[in-house]
Amino acid sequence: MPSEPIRVGRKRPLSSCPNPLFLSWLTEMRDHAKEKGQKTQYVYQKAINSLKKYPLPLKNGKEAKILQNFGDGICKILDERLQKYYKENGVNAPVHSLPSGFAPAQPCSNNLAPPKSSSACSKGPSREVGTNVKNAEDRSGTAKGGKKKKRDYVPQKRSGGYAVLVTLYRHSQIPGSKGFMFKNELQTEAQSLCDKSFTVPDLGSKYTAWSSVSTLIQKDLLLKTHNPARYSLTELGLALAEKLESGERGRDDREVEEMKSGHEDSGDGPVTVDLTLDEDKEDNNDNDGVESEDGCSLRVGPTIATSETWAQCAAPVSSLSDISREAYLLPGLYDIVLCVDFIETTGGNTARKQELVKELQRNGVMFDIRKLNVGDFLWVAREKVTPVPGQLRPPVAKELVLDYIIERKRIDDLCGSIMDGRFREQKFRLKRCGLHKPIYLVEECGSAGAHLSLPESTLKQAIVNTQVVDGFFVKRVQDVKESAAYLTVMTRYLQKLYQNCTLFCRSRELEENEEGDLESDATMRENPNCNLISFTEFNCGAVKNKCQTVRDVFARQLMQISGISGDKAAAILEHYSTVSSLLKAYAQCTSEAEGEKLLSSIKYGKLKRFVCRLLCLTECF
Repeated sequence: MPSEPIRVGRKRPLSSCPNPLFLSWLTEMRDHAKEKGQKTQYVYQKAINSLKKYPLPLKNGKEAKILQNFGDGICKILDERLQKYYKENGVNAPVHSLPSGFAPAQPCSNNLAPPKSSSACSKGPSREVGTNVKNAEDRSGTAKGGKKKKRDYVPQKRSGGYAVLVTLYRHSQIPGSKGFMFKNELQTEAQSLCDKSFTVPDLGSKYTAWSSVSTLIQKDLLLKTHNPARYSLTELGLALAEKLESGERGRDDREVEEMKSGHEDSGDGPVTVDLTLDEDKEDNNDNDGVESEDGCSLRVGPTIATSETWAQCAAPVSSLSDISREAYLLPGLYDIVLCVDFIETTGGNTARKQELVKELQRNGVMFDIRKLNVGDFLWVAREKVTPVPGQLRPPVAKELVLDYIIERKRIDDLCGSIMDGRFREQKFRLKRCGLHKPIYLVEECGSAGAHLSLPESTLKQAIVNTQVVDGFFVKRVQDVKESAAYLTVMTRYLQKLYQNCTLFCRSRELEENEEGDLESDATMRENPNCNLISFTEFNCGAVKNKCQTVRDVFARQLMQISGISGDKAAAILEHYSTVSSLLKAYAQCTSEAEGEKLLSSIKYGKLKRFVCRLLCLTECF
């Protein structure tokens, strides 16, 4: 069978884009966006590529919506341009072919601007063509070269990551530093360098400034080890923190120079104020202070509510025992505010928890939602502060914790806490938190209380023991509304109780010395305790998983033994603070009977009862 003859000749040219008018308009819009440096140029380029691949003619922009990368915006622009085109060239103007004299779009390149006429092309390579070729080569080179170089991570100024890096760097520069920081001390030291809170999320958000720590760990800038966690800088983090710290020092030097130059000026011109100036830095750079005989810096000149109500010398954060008793709040210059743990408003049955907040709002209670390391509700005396002219943020209000703290338990939660051991542990922590008026708020849960894992008699016995043995005040309510009503009544009672009181700040280290005076005061309601601890010291001291001493671990071990309560363990620790000291005492006993009577002479509690007649702990350790 004879083969078909081979056809020799030029190949037929491929058909051009069936929508040259739309292609030209898109090219024009892309070029216009590129001249202005807008990122929409890439959107138009994707639409151009899709239009070139489409083999069928389009009647209007609306039909182009079936194509990839064609959204409502581009289709609307094409329809508007099409209506304008019909008005200029008539209703019967060709859409699928370019009119005479119209500049065609280059189908094979991503050039910026096509030649304006065919005569320009016939004259040879022009400047415009050369520019287009060069741009095409640059783009192809970029495509061959791969992705752009990724920028190094640098945290934003006064963000959480920035504050953590700078704080760890400054701590590492201190001679004899341990080279790491725990979470609580890192949050406390870094808070002054950050605009957001490290513990309380912003309204409507669940993230705090501490959330940026995970990013630092992923970027290999921060190292997290041990339990409790220890945070330290890696080599990359140390280099980055050094750059950030040098920038911070340069900013401080510039501010000092500006303040000095401002004092030297005659003051005839308008006064300019730096709204980004930090309160702490402004206080440090203030030259109007006079140093007293005891080394405290006293401000002379215009003062605010903070300096009037707090006659407190500048003391380091770590030395809480150096806080002067002259730190006080005068009557009328503070508000009694209810603090609600954020766990009571989020998680679990959110609707039921939000009902508590709504009830407090209806009752007009001044409350604040924050993270409490122990308890669910407490009250603070918050200083009234006034904004300082020229500063963006008002001064930080000082807060003293009143002696009342509430642990709220639903009856089903109480049952679960008794079974898993949280009940004893929470009562022990409430006793040791530094507040002397713990309250247990037991909330019934209606029909859900009929299906519990423990009998009702056991729950009643636990509630009675909490009030009689542990010394807690127990309040039983029916539902969330009654809980909110009780919190409202307590808030108004405390506002009336402390309305004419001058409140002094004390340290928790002085608590043991003052405990006897508090217990012997029979007129507590008429004369409330006015020696209070600050909220920061209270919350940091109540951390559940804080770094523990050998004495703390020994206390926890003792409480795991059947028959050893928190009071008994505390009494044993007064005589034997570690396991080794107790074992040495047992080793010095001459007989087994003497060892069993070793702890029999130790008394505990208010009634001064003996720990146990016959108790030997050698088998437990």
